[in-house]
Amino acid sequence: MIVIGGIIGSGIFINPSIVAGRLESSPLVLAAWATGGAIALAGALSYAELGSLFPRVGGQYAYLRDGLHPLAGFLYGWALLAVIETGAIAAVAIAFSTYALRLVGQTNVSPVPVAIAALLILSLINVLGVKPGSRVLNVLVVLKVGALGALIAFGLFAPAAPGWLTAGKVSGTTGNSIMIAFGAALVPILFAYGGWQNANYVAEEVKDPSRQLPVSIIGGTMAVVAIYVLVNVVYLRALGLDGLASTTTPAADAAQRMFGSFGDRFVTAAIAISTFGFLDLAILAPTRVYYAMAADGLFFPALARLHPTYRTPAVAIAVQTTWSCMLAVSGSYGQLLNYVVFADWIFFGLTVSTIVIFRRTVPLSERPLNSFRAPGHPLVPVLFVATAAAIVLSVVWADPRSAGRGALLLVAGIPLFYWFSRHRTRAAASSIDRTS
Repeated sequence: MIVIGGIIGSGIFINPSIVAGRLESSPLVLAAWATGGAIALAGALSYAELGSLFPRVGGQYAYLRDGLHPLAGFLYGWALLAVIETGAIAAVAIAFSTYALRLVGQTNVSPVPVAIAALLILSLINVLGVKPGSRVLNVLVVLKVGALGALIAFGLFAPAAPGWLTAGKVSGTTGNSIMIAFGAALVPILFAYGGWQNANYVAEEVKDPSRQLPVSIIGGTMAVVAIYVLVNVVYLRALGLDGLASTTTPAADAAQRMFGSFGDRFVTAAIAISTFGFLDLAILAPTRVYYAMAADGLFFPALARLHPTYRTPAVAIAVQTTWSCMLAVSGSYGQLLNYVVFADWIFFGLTVSTIVIFRRTVPLSERPLNSFRAPGHPLVPVLFVATAAAIVLSVVWADPRSAGRGALLLVAGIPLFYWFSRHRTRAAASSIDRTS
């Protein structure tokens, strides 16, 4: 539920139109979504090994801290709070609000106040405990997967647009420009696929993580890849390539084409449910990273405090939600998407690179027999790291302003790391002096 709920948010309902606008044919669109799925699965395999080997709270933060350097782990946590998770929360909250308002016929109302209200409600639920938040998540994941399943089941057998698979755009583009367009199309696709790492955040809270984490990460990611490719087949069958590229609400338009006004309302409700579920998970899981950093003495101490009654990282949840609300007020969906992809894929690449390091420092012969070992080593992780670098460069090329702002936010974390490190060292020295 955590893996599927963390991946399926707003991306599959909105981003297919962006992808179709950047590519010249339906086969290229489907190939791009399949390629994005293969990249996501390669990353999921590496995260499954890391989660099996080091089932620690904080997940990605711990791998970067121990595999590369504490600075790398800190910058990831800082970026998660500054832009990666909070940016994704803000973008998806805006999408949720837009579709929720559309569902009740209030399309002229600003989505920002509703987005903020949703974040505050879900934050309160997750402060009240892990179980309330996870139960809400489970219900919402079942509902949104069921809605997508219904869309696929009916869409694959509904009448198709003429030539939906063979029609293409007329242009004189060269092979190089097609490759550039394909790379640009992967940016919104990989935003839609991001989220397989969410299970690693709560690894320490999972029973038998060496077995459960790999099964959930790989199985959940494969299920989403199948759903995403099939949903794009439905979009193309219903709207054709040009129709898909020209709409900002592809799921609703495809359903309306197939089922009339009922289809539009059905998909609008499905998107509202899906995005609400994503927001619940985004508030539930990543706050464990800030908690782990603070527990290491590398972040504000208040973030390591648990609520005295509910035993949840209430302060971390409050800080993340507050900043997410501010981003929702300040940025558009497209700008937030580019911020998130730029920063997220830097750390995806760095995290997968630690697989090579841990294979040397913790040899397979010294690991428990039941620990998961990602296949294709070292080729698969090396190719993933190269792909992550290409994705980051694609964002720089497509939106240098957003990439520059994201880079500045990352750089701003470096002096913070050394300030917290000195503070921790002084606190440790003071503790030793008092003991002596």
